[in-house]
Amino acid sequence: MFCYLIFRSGSLLGLIAGAVDDRSARGIAAAVSRLVTAGELPTGARLPTVRDVARELGVSPTTVSEAWRSLARAGAIQTRGRSGSFVATPAVPRGRLRYAQLGAGLGPVTHDYSTGVPDYDLLPSITDSLARIGDARLTTSYLEAPVLPPLETVLRQRWPYPPEQVTVVDGAMDALDRVVATLVRFGDHVLVENPAFPPVLDLLDAVGATVVGVPMDEHGMRPEALGAALKAYEPVAVVLQPRAQNPTGAGLSARRVAELAAELAAYPEVTLVEDDHAGDIATAPPVSLGAHLPDRTVHVAGFSKSHGPDLRLAALGGPAEVITAVTDRRLLGPGWSSRLLQAVLLDLLTSPDAEAQVAAAREVYARRRATMLAELAARDVTATAADGINLWMTVEDQQMAMLALAAHGIAVAPGTPFAVTPLGADHVRVTVGLIRDGHAELADILAAAARAGARGSGPRSRPHPRGWR
Repeated sequence: MFCYLIFRSGSLLGLIAGAVDDRSARGIAAAVSRLVTAGELPTGARLPTVRDVARELGVSPTTVSEAWRSLARAGAIQTRGRSGSFVATPAVPRGRLRYAQLGAGLGPVTHDYSTGVPDYDLLPSITDSLARIGDARLTTSYLEAPVLPPLETVLRQRWPYPPEQVTVVDGAMDALDRVVATLVRFGDHVLVENPAFPPVLDLLDAVGATVVGVPMDEHGMRPEALGAALKAYEPVAVVLQPRAQNPTGAGLSARRVAELAAELAAYPEVTLVEDDHAGDIATAPPVSLGAHLPDRTVHVAGFSKSHGPDLRLAALGGPAEVITAVTDRRLLGPGWSSRLLQAVLLDLLTSPDAEAQVAAAREVYARRRATMLAELAARDVTATAADGINLWMTVEDQQMAMLALAAHGIAVAPGTPFAVTPLGADHVRVTVGLIRDGHAELADILAAAARAGARGSGPRSRPHPRGWR
């Protein structure tokens, strides 16, 4: 493979030189862009060095460097410092994204438990908040701070460690997208939980990262597995969910946080990215590796599941170097998240009525999880749902289980998109937070689906896998 890449590098130099008519930086960039679009420069190919291209074209290295910068800004190539520059991964068709597979129905759906969204009837009302805000003018300059000062004060009070800088963006995935764009380059290794949230895996694939799954238990990433992965792969980042992990519901204990921090202490170049997406509907208290490693922990606090998906807001806090890079880049796009919506969020976070509504929702979700887990356990079905709104159920055969459920008009999310590497058993994810009643009847259907495809009839002919790997 190494010899092949060396050969290709030489042939790519001739290909680029033959395509360039205009030897200005703009002309070189345009020629390379055409080659990428036409597929003549294959995805992942390492480009010839700046000096080699400059020598071949008879121009200065500065001209080629400027062309490369233009291509990188346009997303056509990605640079990895001394490792060189590479043709970027093209956009993946929607149908091939893991995320797009979660809601794939197998027939008419009357009960959709595949969505992973909260119960809208349990969200706090924003009517009173809007009335209190009225027609307040919240923007006087495009160069104002991206966060309303009173909201920043409240966010800092809620943060699980003292963040160097805080900003607000348009939801948790927007936060992760911007952080990944800041930290990760083509070919970089990134460690994630296994199983993990499919959109995060899609996001990392889109930037050309090499994703490595770290095995979990009921307390989150296993410390010894994280240590082995850190040593083997030398990643640039670790992405994890500190509580209400999607899909398993696992949450980091204070002891597990300390154990993971101890493994990471020897790798100061690794940035920790925490996605606390469940927010205030999580039963577990907020935890963060930032309590041990604040100078390299980026924490995302989501409000979609607790206060409303349509608020499109999440807070992002951590090292100033990372947060400043995110806010500076946003100035070239949306600039800031709506200060009107920020004012609504501030009101919801400080209103006793809204706080009571969120607390009630948290209790309802916990009761729905506990009820369904008990019903499934009584039917000898293995499932986990320690926190949040999702239930992770082990099944004999994923496709057969989904077909069996579809026959009842029930949709759930397949487990395959969540798996970085095979988990040792098939699973489906059920948005248990949407199940308001009829738990016993639904448990009968889920239990039958869990056994669909099993060898033999009646009792299973082999022990049911326990937990996840």
